[in-house]
Amino acid sequence: MPEIENEQEHEASALATSNAIEILADVLARSEEEGVGDDFYSRLCEGITRCTSMRRLLIFRYDSARRRVHAAGSYGVDLALFSDFYFSAESAPFAMRALAEDRVLEASYEDLVRELPADYVDRLGAKTAFCTPMAARGRWLGVILSDRGGDDAPLSSAEREVLWTVGKIAALAAMARAATRQYERAMQLEARIDLARELHESVVQRLFGISLALSGDQPLDEEARRRCADELQQALGELRSTIQRPLGRPLPQTKTTLREELERLRHEHPELGIEIDGGGAADLSVPAELEALAQSVLAEAIRNTQKHAQATRVGVHTELRDGAFVLEITNDGVTRAPGVAGMGLRLAGFEALQAGGLLEFGARERDRWQVRLVVPFGGDAT
Repeated sequence: MPEIENEQEHEASALATSNAIEILADVLARSEEEGVGDDFYSRLCEGITRCTSMRRLLIFRYDSARRRVHAAGSYGVDLALFSDFYFSAESAPFAMRALAEDRVLEASYEDLVRELPADYVDRLGAKTAFCTPMAARGRWLGVILSDRGGDDAPLSSAEREVLWTVGKIAALAAMARAATRQYERAMQLEARIDLARELHESVVQRLFGISLALSGDQPLDEEARRRCADELQQALGELRSTIQRPLGRPLPQTKTTLREELERLRHEHPELGIEIDGGGAADLSVPAELEALAQSVLAEAIRNTQKHAQATRVGVHTELRDGAFVLEITNDGVTRAPGVAGMGLRLAGFEALQAGGLLEFGARERDRWQVRLVVPFGGDAT
């Protein structure tokens, strides 16, 4: 009988671990597709609740840029409560032991007040908490602090293994994001080097030749002056063409259309009441070269609506007006005064500038918020 029970427990543990990997892989894939930024770790916390009995989670991770540990994501608890909270080896021996021993630790309330800062214990209000290390390849990246939201039953060996696996996945995801950012910075540096080389080989060489001609002792005849003027005009043209080239990342090519993306979002978020203003899908026309930009703006506007409004209707409208393509997304349900615009909309605005357009966003009458993209365009829309 003990052998059968052990085998059943092993199978249950393997199945739970497999489910956890599948769920978190889905979270990571969606984050990559949607370009999730600041809320990545909160989405990760939400994914953990789907594969464990944890109901409240906080991820504390080490930020190498700021050289400190901070609260990076949460679920079931307000992240703002821990925005001014600082972890250290001295203040959180509970977390340090979990990292050093590379295992999931459990602590009752009596232990928590000794193992964690008093402010943390008071703000969380947990009877029993669990600490999962986020470590991979010998690097300590952070910890996941969690509790069951009132239930202080001990962890089973199967769930402990699932939490340990989740910590490894979270650590690998953090490392992958860091590697991606380093790659992007390397690409930006390479682009700047290419720009400097191009300027040197074209503009600087022409200006150097003009400088030599003008610094001679003999006066220039009419042909030499004309040649200097031509060279200067060509140098100015090359300089203008070079500095007008977009320096940011180009938007990825897309094989879908704004209509298809809107239908996907409508199916995924039926509670938002996403509709096309001014007619049916036939009126949702977008120039082919602006599809990627329009879809990016739409996705960010819907994401912004989810986070900051209690919308019952989102209206989407496009048109070609006065030689420009116009996309407008308007939602209701704005229940409080808007604060500073999030990073997502500001990045979308930068993408619009690269295309020669403009992205406006802000509050409208009553409880409405509008995102409006305008891009000059002279061709036909699809």
